[in-house]
Amino acid sequence: MDTAAQWNAVTAARIGIKRHNDTALSNAPFMAAKLDPSQWQAIQAQVRSSTSLTPFEQLASCSVKKALDSLDEVIDLSQTVFILCTTKGNIELLGQVPDERLLLHRSAKIIAEDNSITTKPVVISHACVSGVIALQQGLRLLQAGRFRHAIVTGCDRFSRFVLNGFQSFQAISDEPCRPFDAARKGITLGEAAATIILSTQKNDNILGSLVGGATSNDANHISGPSRTGEELSAAIDRAIAEAGISAAQIGMISAHGTATPYNDEMEAKAFEHSGLLNSPVHSFKGYIGHTLGAAGVLESAMVLESLRHQALIPSAGFEDLGVPKPINVTRKLQPATIGYTLKTASGFGGCNAAIVWKKG
Repeated sequence: MDTAAQWNAVTAARIGIKRHNDTALSNAPFMAAKLDPSQWQAIQAQVRSSTSLTPFEQLASCSVKKALDSLDEVIDLSQTVFILCTTKGNIELLGQVPDERLLLHRSAKIIAEDNSITTKPVVISHACVSGVIALQQGLRLLQAGRFRHAIVTGCDRFSRFVLNGFQSFQAISDEPCRPFDAARKGITLGEAAATIILSTQKNDNILGSLVGGATSNDANHISGPSRTGEELSAAIDRAIAEAGISAAQIGMISAHGTATPYNDEMEAKAFEHSGLLNSPVHSFKGYIGHTLGAAGVLESAMVLESLRHQALIPSAGFEDLGVPKPINVTRKLQPATIGYTLKTASGFGGCNAAIVWKKG
C-alpha cells in the first residue's frame, strides 16, 4: 500500500501474484496481482470524495494523497501540474455510464480537484510506455519553467476488458510471469496506482534526479515489437546522451520485461546495441505483474528505492537465461554502488521510451 511496503516485499522475496477464480472477470481461473477488499476499504477511506469518484479515480487520488502527505515540505499547488498516465481509465464502466464520464481528461480533472490542484491537468495515454513518457513530460514542463512541481500518477485497474484483450493474443501466463527466463509463458496482469513528484525545489531528502529521457517508434506491428531492438536502443542512447554519461555508468537497468517471447528478446538485443550487456538488469513485473499505465511510474519508484538503499533488485521468477543475448539478469538482492539507472518501456504500436535516473 506504500513505497516502503513494496520495497520490504522485494527484500523478503515476496510476490503479489496469486491464482484467482472470479467468474465476473474470467470464465477460467487466472493469475493476477489484484488489490483485495481490505485494501480497497483503506483506499476509499483516504479519498474525501470517494462516493463521487469511480474506483479508478479513487485509486489514483489515494496515490496522489499519499505522495503529498509524504513530503517533508509543503509545495505550492498553484505552481504544480498534475499528469495522469493510464491506458484504460474507466473502461470497465463502458455501457454503464454516459460516454462522457469515461473521458480521461475528465478523470484527470476530478482527481486533481480532489487533491486541491487547480492548474489544468495533463493526460498521457500511450500504451504501456505511458508512465515513462509522463515522467519525461513532467521533466520537460519543469525544464521549460512552466511549473515548479509535477505530480505524475500512473494508474490502471484490473478488469475483464483488459484480461480478455491479452487472452485474445494468447499472451497470458498460467503461472506468475518469469521475465527473461527460458521457461517464460507470457504476461501476468496487475493493477496499481503510483505517484512520483518531480520538483525544482531543492531539498536535502531528494531521492533521485531525472536527468535524461527519449522516445522512439519501431513502426513494426500493431502489437508485436521490433525483432532487432534497434529502435529501443536509439531511445536508450539518446536518454543516456542527454544525461551526459556513458553506457558504462549505468549501474542498473529496470527493464520492461513482460515475459513474452518477443518483448524480452527485443529488449536483450536493444541492450546489446547500446553496450549494456554488463549492466545488472531486472524486470519488476515478476512481483506485481504488468500494471499497464502505472508500470513506468511504479517501477521508477522502485528504482528510486534501489538508489536510496544502494541495492540491486532481483528479477523475480528468473532461473535460466532465455533470450539470445547474454544480459546480466540479477538473481538476488545484493548491495551495489549505483550512481545511474536506466528505465525502459515498450508498448503496442511499436512505441519505446527510456529515462535515466541519477542518485540524489
